[in-house]
Amino acid sequence: MIVAGACSGGDPAPTATEPSERATPAAEAPAGGTLELPVREGPRRQTTGSVPHVQLNTEPVPAVDAELRRRAFQLPGVENLASDRSLPGARGLALSAGLDLARADVIAGSSEFAHIHPDGSLHVWLAVDSAIEVSDKKWGELHPWVERDGFWDGVVMVYTPETLAELEVTIEILVDAYNFVTGASLEPTDIS
Repeated sequence: MIVAGACSGGDPAPTATEPSERATPAAEAPAGGTLELPVREGPRRQTTGSVPHVQLNTEPVPAVDAELRRRAFQLPGVENLASDRSLPGARGLALSAGLDLARADVIAGSSEFAHIHPDGSLHVWLAVDSAIEVSDKKWGELHPWVERDGFWDGVVMVYTPETLAELEVTIEILVDAYNFVTGASLEPTDIS
């Protein structure tokens, strides 16, 4: 069983483990883990470290936040919907119903492979290797429920980008998540 929640408190309702009929079997799905990120300068950002999993003491930089949202919702087949996995105010990056998925098992019971919190931080569903790299290079941190039975081990919070340079790395991470779940091979420049 894989549970679908990421930010919200309490245990989310479990979802079925059967992949949807539009899923590619895991053996045929792309492996993911293609990120090669630079090390983020400065200390890690403060978060709750628990559920609800949110970043603390941050306000988005308006121009950077607007560009993040503009580019994120340019991904093909992605709809801007209220998140079904997060707290009120978060915007889900929901995959359109007709879109073929390589890893429907990863997003289990939801169409959302990422969401943007009101502060500009994100939760994204990545290949486990990519999630570990995001954490190791200080661009974010693994979700507190990683390694919990039934929760995808590649869920990571990406810290709020504060500069356009940080935004480029955030977009790279987001595109990696999109490619992992859909099987696409987009480049970050495809949504510039």
